[in-house]
Amino acid sequence: MTLLAILRPVHWVKNVFVFAALVFSRQLAGPFEQVLAAVGRAMGAFVCFSLAASAIYIINDIRDRKTDSIHPERRIRPIAAGRVGVGTAGIVAAACIAPALVGSFLLSPALAGIILAYAALMVLYSFGLKHVMILDCAVIAVGFCLRAVAGAVAIGVFISPWLVVCTFSLTLFLAFSKRRGEIAQLQANSEAFRRTLGEYTPELLAHMLDVSSVLAVICFLMYAMDSETIERFGTDRLVYTSFVVLYCIFRFSALTQKGQYSDPVKLILRDRPFQIGVLIWVVLCIGIIYCH
Repeated sequence: MTLLAILRPVHWVKNVFVFAALVFSRQLAGPFEQVLAAVGRAMGAFVCFSLAASAIYIINDIRDRKTDSIHPERRIRPIAAGRVGVGTAGIVAAACIAPALVGSFLLSPALAGIILAYAALMVLYSFGLKHVMILDCAVIAVGFCLRAVAGAVAIGVFISPWLVVCTFSLTLFLAFSKRRGEIAQLQANSEAFRRTLGEYTPELLAHMLDVSSVLAVICFLMYAMDSETIERFGTDRLVYTSFVVLYCIFRFSALTQKGQYSDPVKLILRDRPFQIGVLIWVVLCIGIIYCH
């Protein structure tokens, strides 16, 4: 169980972005064999990305084991607490990244390239970029965009540039939310934990959350009203799901700025109204895309 904990399986929920292309390219409609193949390839990409992400989490935990020891929650992580040695953790990381690269290459060489690029970017993040204000959050958002593109590459479909921009703006909002939660939780110790937290302020992050949330909604509206989107789905009704998008983003922002959750993943997994909102949006999107 200790070795499983260093993989952070709860964070694999972030890799659901891999399935965006599967849904929005209408690959769930068609002959059963074709649908099954597309779902299988998307699942394969999800597993490969999850393994690669776990390897990066381990590398990051090894790198940050000293600073994590002053964090009220991260200090109990196996590596920071000393329950898993650096050597053992390194072996587990290698055991994750190897099958991730091999498996993704078997699915598609391009997918392997994306996962390799993601791993390289995240290593750079762990070893320096996370200490650069604003760029730290932008890098996280790019990582999510790579997940969305990976999903499209895995099933061999075109992904709308608007969908990539939507992913970037939404996950930039999530990254700023994480910084806001860290400051609320650590308070006076925030700069000692991460240097950039001394440069962010609650007021500045509130402004960044407002801007990135509005950008995410506008990008989704532009995608929903784009002529290519309307032609592909045969309807313009996707725009009406924006009301649910607004609710989810506003609730997420409100709970984050109140300091009720220190980590966006915890909010996503624990806040029932937010979960219901996301579920409603997903059901509406599938209904509009496949059943109009």
